[in-house]
Amino acid sequence: MKIVEVTDKNLAREWLSVPKSLYRNDKNWVCPLDAEIEGIFNPDNNLCFERGKAVRWFLVNDSNEKIGRIAAFYDNKKVNHYKQPTGGAGFFECIDNQEAANMLFDTARRWLESQGMQAMLAPVNFGENYNYWGLLVEGFTKQGYGMPYNFPYYQKLFENYGFREFFGQFTFHKLLSNGWSERMLKFAEYTETRPGYSFEHFSYKKLDKFVDDFVFTYNTIWSHYHDGYTPLQHSEIRKLVDDARLVIREEFIWFAYDNGKPAGLMVAFPDINQILSRIKNGELTFFNKLKFFWYRKRAVDRTRVFIFGILPEYQNTGIIAALFLQLVKTLDKTKKYKEIELSWVGDYNPKMIAVYEKIGTTKEKKHATYIHLFDPAAEYYRFDNTFEGKLYIKKHASAKVLDDKPNSD
Repeated sequence: MKIVEVTDKNLAREWLSVPKSLYRNDKNWVCPLDAEIEGIFNPDNNLCFERGKAVRWFLVNDSNEKIGRIAAFYDNKKVNHYKQPTGGAGFFECIDNQEAANMLFDTARRWLESQGMQAMLAPVNFGENYNYWGLLVEGFTKQGYGMPYNFPYYQKLFENYGFREFFGQFTFHKLLSNGWSERMLKFAEYTETRPGYSFEHFSYKKLDKFVDDFVFTYNTIWSHYHDGYTPLQHSEIRKLVDDARLVIREEFIWFAYDNGKPAGLMVAFPDINQILSRIKNGELTFFNKLKFFWYRKRAVDRTRVFIFGILPEYQNTGIIAALFLQLVKTLDKTKKYKEIELSWVGDYNPKMIAVYEKIGTTKEKKHATYIHLFDPAAEYYRFDNTFEGKLYIKKHASAKVLDDKPNSD
């Protein structure tokens, strides 16, 4: 077996082809768009390259057949949010062979060590965690757009190598035909009409306003919840919105306001995996683009909630129920949507898990984010929102962390 580093466009195409071969007989796998995955590893497209590096490799056997792949990366604004400098590995694919998997993991580990890392999270994304993050360990069915799918044996490959679970990520589903509790609806409707509260969906006509509101709301929520959170910038969200025009439905993205001040947000996309499953090999050829537009209005009956958050001071006001009600009413008007997927919520977030359970969702999938400590003597720990960033530094003054206070463009 031989490791091949991706150093040019031809090798990048070979790297992209690995899962297409492995999953060719698996009806649950949906091939993501090549352009989207390749964009993650394009320095002109991914701002993470301004703060770090990424490398990709694939593995070939003695017959020169591609049997696995992996990527490794780090972001200097995130590496010190853990007990030790930590990078990431992701986009792992492999045949059911521990030796092959170990070669891929070893390659990622050695490169990360050469960059000063002492641990790696995997499988994760070189970017935000709402896409391509985590190993599927429960619920081997078709995944929502951006949620990873893999063979069940991957868990064995990871854990045999020495990876241990850092945290779990639950995905909840709700069939609209099951209805909603009358008590929840009345409470949401009451909150919706409280003086000062208002709810508005995203519109490209007021793009800058909504991008500003998103950045403020998202950064305020997650910098409060995660002490080591890396703030998003206006330029990042503006680019994301521009790139996602094909899939965004304006009325699926909602903001809550209190006297004009942002108080919460919900971002849902139509589940375009229902379209991508009909497009061959994730390639947006001219014919496949025509198919995409054709099926966009005819084949999608499920939506995925990517982001759902409320500012801390509004978390006990009922705004979260009223915000969710806006999406429910929107879906009812379309007459074609049948299901909502809410993914994902961490096992360390009991409040949000309780909210999802109260609105009648069912827990149907679990992904796991793993950590591998390079020093066998290092103490294993699970993420519980205690050890990140400055919260950990306050307890361990000898450690080092990058200053990562929220900022804006």
